[in-house]
Amino acid sequence: MDSLPPRFSILSPPDARDVAIVEGAELHHMRDVMRLHAGDEVALLDRDGREHLGVIDRYDRSQAFVRITASRSPLATRLILAAAIIKGPRMDLVVEKAAELGASELWPTVCAHGLVKSPGVERLARWRRLALAAAKQSLTPRPMEVRTPIAFADLIRSVPADTLAIICERGCEPLGEVIRRLAPRAILIATGPEGDFDPGERAAAHAAGFVAAGLGSNRLRSETAAIAALSIAANAIDLAAR
Repeated sequence: MDSLPPRFSILSPPDARDVAIVEGAELHHMRDVMRLHAGDEVALLDRDGREHLGVIDRYDRSQAFVRITASRSPLATRLILAAAIIKGPRMDLVVEKAAELGASELWPTVCAHGLVKSPGVERLARWRRLALAAAKQSLTPRPMEVRTPIAFADLIRSVPADTLAIICERGCEPLGEVIRRLAPRAILIATGPEGDFDPGERAAAHAAGFVAAGLGSNRLRSETAAIAALSIAANAIDLAAR
């Protein structure tokens, strides 16, 4: 039986008295769905990635008040997945699994060979809901931020400072070995669309300083490549931290 307390998200960090407020859909889930009462233990995740452990103090009509007993900061390594936008529920799967695997951010990327050029406001909102739900369920230390879609040409110009930028390509040095060899504090991994990156995108990425890394000898579907890349990267980061 899982002894960890149920987890909820909050819009603002605890106040100076170490009291946090839960409201909206999270309040409904806490009070009406899970039927938690005053005195029950909960975990709260704020927008900066800090997790707060506490006890429900009381409810009013529109809020729950939680007394915080301990807080912890998110993991230091920033892990960004720049995944090409793919069709339908396959992209939902990428979003959900990226959040579960501990990605800090998801940058949905529009690529030349991609079949989706503009996912729309409703689909982006759905991805953000999926990311939040996955973070709560999997107890990841930080909720994944889902950025607005970005063109590949803009992506390669937007890599944050001091970040190892990787583009996934078959036949290259294995991704895990690249990460262990370079030991970065922040990583951005670009994975391609249904038709993979085109030659111009690859050339532009290499010119911008992206390192090519492989995910094995098999040809992978787009969603499989994205999930595999994150799993490999998260494992390499975890091993380096020990």
